[in-house]
Amino acid sequence: MPDLKAFSLDGKLAVVTGASRGIGAAIAAGFAEAGAKVFGLSRSGIAPTGMTALACDLADDAAIKRAFEEIAKGGKLDVLVNAAGISLPADRASELKRFRDTVATDLTGVYATILAAHPLLKKSGAGSIINLTSINSVRGFPGNPGYVAAKAGLAGLTRALANDYARDGIRVNALAPGYVATEMTAGSFKDPALHEERRRHTMLGRWGKPDDLVGAAIFLASEASAYMTGQELFVDGGWTAKGLAVSTDKKP
Repeated sequence: MPDLKAFSLDGKLAVVTGASRGIGAAIAAGFAEAGAKVFGLSRSGIAPTGMTALACDLADDAAIKRAFEEIAKGGKLDVLVNAAGISLPADRASELKRFRDTVATDLTGVYATILAAHPLLKKSGAGSIINLTSINSVRGFPGNPGYVAAKAGLAGLTRALANDYARDGIRVNALAPGYVATEMTAGSFKDPALHEERRRHTMLGRWGKPDDLVGAAIFLASEASAYMTGQELFVDGGWTAKGLAVSTDKKP
């Protein structure tokens, strides 16, 4: 019989970026519920109750340094979840700037955060890094090349660092959400045609909720996934596995 205690986060110290809303907030709250002491990082400095909230903009190296100086007072770090990300509206007059700004936060900013966290994760002897990618990491979605490129790059970074950090006892995996109802996806969620299009392409026939990601995140953070690294785990309701795009609705 499996030891369910392996899923516990009791006594672990975790950092979750993007903790002010959406998936980041759900994971941060889930970790706290599972027994972890959580630092919730966000640009606004807001995080769910029951944890330490710190203001941190991932596009600002100095802000990352300040945040991890505070976190370092705990002596070590067991888990880092990189859930912060942006998706900027289209503006053809500054398309290159949009691309650069997106990559600066969603890829370069994540790597800067990992570099700041690495010494603390190394001290734990069994650290876990979880990067939030997306179904965009393996699919060619239109209209936002910076976001697609950043998420694909983050999937590659996950594999590269899994190799580099294995010697330090640090596992590096990615969690890839499908269409989840958050502030970032509010436009398509509220549009009847787009909402239905995405729902029908999802095998399970519904949009995801931020809480749908919590169980998988706890698994990757805990000892239950101790022999897993360099992987990208898709929590997408079957979106990426689906072939012919027909409705899964049952006929009357």
